[in-house]
Amino acid sequence: MTSHQSTQTMKPATAAKKLGVYLDATPAEFREGVVSRAELAALQADPPQWLQTLRAEGPHPRPVVAEKLGISIAGLARGGVTEALTTAQIAALKDENPEWLQKERATQSEVRKENVRVKKMHAEKAERQARQAQD
Repeated sequence: MTSHQSTQTMKPATAAKKLGVYLDATPAEFREGVVSRAELAALQADPPQWLQTLRAEGPHPRPVVAEKLGISIAGLARGGVTEALTTAQIAALKDENPEWLQKERATQSEVRKENVRVKKMHAEKAERQARQAQD
């Protein structure tokens, strides 16, 4: 008995998300086809020029923009940024450092601190429970 494996494919939007690029900025042949896992792996291992350029210059999707600015995606929306931005636009926004960006960075910093505190609390609780189970 031989097993027949079909090639797993994904929509271009999924592949673009995995590659960290803005779908609308990709070449037409990428947007109009399907991408196999092997093709995705090849793009990740040896990115073509268009992919290298997109990653370096943008436009970048919102998750990448948020990461580069050090804020959340929701923070981007609260700041009125709803479209993809280029690397130059992100740098200009950082240089301008508007009040909303300062506020969102502070909020993100507090969220990270809280996440660390909660993680530490859960670890300590698990440690106490493990000691009690041994006793």
